[in-house]
This record gives sequence, C-alpha cells and structure tokens, in this order.
Amino acid sequence: MRIAVAGALGRMGRVVHAAAEARDGLQVTARFDQPGAEGPGLVDVEAALAAADVVIDFTTGAASAALAERCAARGGPAMVIGSTGFDAEQLRAVQAASERVAVLRAGNFSLGINMLMGLVQQAARALSAADYDIEVFEAHHRRKVDAPSGTALMLADAAAEGRGVALDDVARWTREGVTGVRPAGEIGFSVMRGGEIVGEHSVVFAAEDEILTLSHSARDRGLFARGAVEAATWLAGKPPGAYDMRDVLGFRTR
Repeated sequence: MRIAVAGALGRMGRVVHAAAEARDGLQVTARFDQPGAEGPGLVDVEAALAAADVVIDFTTGAASAALAERCAARGGPAMVIGSTGFDAEQLRAVQAASERVAVLRAGNFSLGINMLMGLVQQAARALSAADYDIEVFEAHHRRKVDAPSGTALMLADAAAEGRGVALDDVARWTREGVTGVRPAGEIGFSVMRGGEIVGEHSVVFAAEDEILTLSHSARDRGLFARGAVEAATWLAGKPPGAYDMRDVLGFRTR
C-alpha cells in the first residue's frame, strides 16, 4: 500500500514517516509540506496525491480541510487526519469531502486510548447514572497549556454517548469551595500537570459499594504515529465515508 505523508518536515510528520517505513506491506511513496518548503525528497501536493492510496496528515485544521477538499475533487486518495484545532467551517469541509473519499479523523491515534473509549462507552451504557458516578482523570507534562486534555474530552464524550446525554449538559469542569451534593449523572474532571508525564487517563465509575477504574498510560509519543499507520492500513479500499478509530477497532458497525 502506498502512503503519502503531509507535513513531512514537522515533528509528527517525521515520526509518521518512520512508523510507515517500519510497517511491512507499506511504502512511503511521497512526502510533502507547505508550499515553498524545501527538503530532500519533497514533492508538490498534486504529485504526492497521485502517488498514494492513503495520505496521513498531522498538520493544522485549516491545512487538513483544504487537503481534504483536494482529495475529494480528484477522487482520492483516502485520508487519515490527526490534525486538531478545526473550526466549524473546516469540519464541514472535511465532512463534505468524506462523501467522495474515505476520511478517518481522530483526536488521538493510540490504539489503547481508542480501545478505552469503546470500553468506557459500553460501561456507561450498562452502569446506571443513578448508581455510578463518572470522573475522568488526566495528567500531562508541565508544558501542556490546555485542560482538560482533548483525550479526556473524548473519553467523557464516550461516557455521555453511552448514557444518551450531551456532555455539556452533565459536565462538571472544576470543583472549588462548597459545591453541594453531587447530582446523579454528572461527569466530572480532575486534572494534573507536572514533570514529563506523556499522558495518563483514567475513567472512574464509583458506586456506593464498588469502584471500577478503566485507565491508560502513554509511554512513548511514537505510539500515536503507529496508530495512524494502523488506521491507514485499515482505511485503504474503504468506500467514501467519515470514519474514526472506533471503526478500526470494531466498536462501531456500519
């Protein structure tokens, strides 16, 4: 299978390239970056798209939306998108592109995190809001500037989806002072920042007589690139549509 790497000069682009080259049955046939970028082996966008079955893109929301439109206009290749920071218009562009080509977009490509999301959704569906409180805990390195993390939000969304509610209607983002009795169905967040923590996430289901904890620890940032390569392998040959990692892991049937 032929892979093109977008944003090839960036940090994630280089890691994705290495991960794809290390995977049997894959070949990186093109690398490209923003217009005017120079580097060994770089080609322009059109040459890259013509040479690939799937393009893996960890750039920006704006760049990914524009690239999705180009892929759709020419009927391929399929896209795996790991970019973040999309606005509503850019998300609509990606969605429109998925009507013509296969597009898989995820905020986190760790296979373990996406497996955790599926398990959280199933647990939230099975364990009643009246009996089980849900708390999402996350910890990252001291330089991370946003909280809760995007992955924590994904896990909370999975829990809310399992219970058939909107996260914004049940989320408790912070606690301070006299907060009163915790209401049934609330999904809370706890955040830690410190040291060089790559990423720790736990979802706790707490009842009066038991506590269930589902958790994931990231040890190497390369796992995100390996997950994207796994997604590209799964996506090749799929019909047009909007996919995510829960499709890859079999938590969603179509």
